[in-house]
Amino acid sequence: MNLVILAAGLGKRMRSDLPKVLHRLGGRPLLAHVLDTARELKAGKICVVYGHGGEAVREALDAPDLVWVKQEPQLGTGHAVLQTLTFLDDGVPTLVLYGDVPLIGAATLSRLAEVAGTGLAVLTEFLDDPTGYGRIVRDEDGSIRAIVEERDAAEDERAIDEINTGFIAAPTVALKRWLPALGNDNAQGEYYLTDIVRLAIGEGLPVATTQPDTGWEVLGVNSKVQLAELERIHQGRNALLLMESGVTLADPARIDVRGELDCGRDVTIDVNCVFEGRVVLGDGVEVGANCVLKNAVVGAGTRIAPFSHIEEAEAGRGCVIGPYARLRPGTRLADDVHVGNFVEVKNSRIGDGSKANHLAYVGDATVGRNVNVGAGTITCNYDGANKHRTVIEDDVFIGSDTQLVAPVTVGRGATLGAGTTLTQDAPPDKLTITRVKQLTVPGWKRPTKKKPV
Repeated sequence: MNLVILAAGLGKRMRSDLPKVLHRLGGRPLLAHVLDTARELKAGKICVVYGHGGEAVREALDAPDLVWVKQEPQLGTGHAVLQTLTFLDDGVPTLVLYGDVPLIGAATLSRLAEVAGTGLAVLTEFLDDPTGYGRIVRDEDGSIRAIVEERDAAEDERAIDEINTGFIAAPTVALKRWLPALGNDNAQGEYYLTDIVRLAIGEGLPVATTQPDTGWEVLGVNSKVQLAELERIHQGRNALLLMESGVTLADPARIDVRGELDCGRDVTIDVNCVFEGRVVLGDGVEVGANCVLKNAVVGAGTRIAPFSHIEEAEAGRGCVIGPYARLRPGTRLADDVHVGNFVEVKNSRIGDGSKANHLAYVGDATVGRNVNVGAGTITCNYDGANKHRTVIEDDVFIGSDTQLVAPVTVGRGATLGAGTTLTQDAPPDKLTITRVKQLTVPGWKRPTKKKPV
């Protein structure tokens, strides 16, 4: 089939400089969701109609399988589809989708194409409150007579609760007859795609209808309020799928998946966690409350305590992370590593069984196995112009409040005394201390606060 996706709308009600179809749902542009569905249908041709000033849309989502067609000026939905006709294959039907209706399902669209047969098919829905939608007007025998936009509808027509969702399937050769024949004698002065119903009936072609699998599939986004409503629907679907796959969610209403979350068996996720990009959680992983994971891989049995942030990083099996830990891009933790409260790790590799339990910064470092990093320890990796690397070999013990001024290497089995500022390599299996000698000053008195004059 041919697919035409209309994405040229200005989105005035969004009150934003960002094109409407680039506003995000589940962390991705609205149009990206529609393109995913289009590709699931394995269409022969996907045409995206974008509008004046919408080059940002094309730049954001361009791909080799897409044909981009600019609609300028924007004179309605019928005019928009008209711009694509030279790109469409006459031998297959054409489906029309919308870039601001992101939750439409492939199954619903496939059924729409099937019921069209050699005629026209319209996707309709029944609403308790049809305000704002075009109405489906039927004859006494139930066949469609017309689709009337609300602004052009009579009072009795506005009482109809069956609405036009905008999705249609039609023979491509028929579209090429109908679209050039559309007029704009209506309240908007636009060329309505819905007017092809009248033309199809005039030719004696059948006009079939079908409904979506669920009502929220055809909900569009015209305002920030509607965007927020769809976000909750989308996240509710994500939560349901996760729980059906065996994930334990403390509260399904308080999780946000803004990308792809792949979970093993017996994963537990507490409230208010956000997952961005692609996140993989191994078997038995526990994620505490208020954590943010972005493009992260977490090994089996690892526990992430509350308020931890992991981005572009990997953790092995059986690690303990947090609370209030931050793993920045380029971090790789091996198995059984402990990264505790208020510890930040950046662009570093930490070996099996090593620990930095509290108040430390490990940046641009290679840390071996079974290393203990004491509280207050930092790698001084930046000299004001360039980054330098620190190497800490296996079985090293680093005392509290130590500074390692990179580039520097701590040999295997070395011990650094608390308060050490290491500027040269520390030899293996020895104690290195750089503290000044302790001194007690005789006769010294603590200053006292002066009385005001």
